[in-house]
Amino acid sequence: MSAIEIARQDLSISQLRAEAARTADAKQARRILAIAMVLDGHSRLLAAQASAMDRQTLRDWVHRYNADGLAGLADRPRPGRQPRLAEAQRSEVAKWVEDGPDLKTDGVVRWRCADLCDRIAAKFNVHLHERSVGKLLKKLNFSSMSVRPVHPQSDLEAQEAFKKTSLSWRAPQSRRSLPAGRSKSGFRCYEGGQLAL
Repeated sequence: MSAIEIARQDLSISQLRAEAARTADAKQARRILAIAMVLDGHSRLLAAQASAMDRQTLRDWVHRYNADGLAGLADRPRPGRQPRLAEAQRSEVAKWVEDGPDLKTDGVVRWRCADLCDRIAAKFNVHLHERSVGKLLKKLNFSSMSVRPVHPQSDLEAQEAFKKTSLSWRAPQSRRSLPAGRSKSGFRCYEGGQLAL
């Protein structure tokens, strides 16, 4: 079994253990403790088993520690999958939503995710699921709430004229309270120990 060469000697074993106790990342703490065990003279197999990894993985972490120090023992951010729409395409979709649909060309009076899926597929040749379009709209800071759609044949001027000429609706006033001592329940009631008729 070949020994691991730890070239970096800027931290002692006690300092490594203190750094492992200070870090909030449990995985990084295990890797630091494994390196401290190797520096303490333990075998590579024992240090790897104590840190829940195999010997080859420990060897790889030692190489990263030699190159980058304690920062090399932290997980590197993973890039993830590239977005299906480019930035220019996403800004164009945002412009579509801000402008709203055209009844003649789009065939709808308000955008739904299914309608935007169809338009994105026709324009950019990218096929997205409705949920993906919903997530895209959320990333573009659009809310799922929308105003009530306006019927294309409605006459807004006639509606405003009707509102001006119609009587305003008032809430019905509450009935006045009954006088004290009288009951509407149908039973006789007693007032001051005497039967009220």
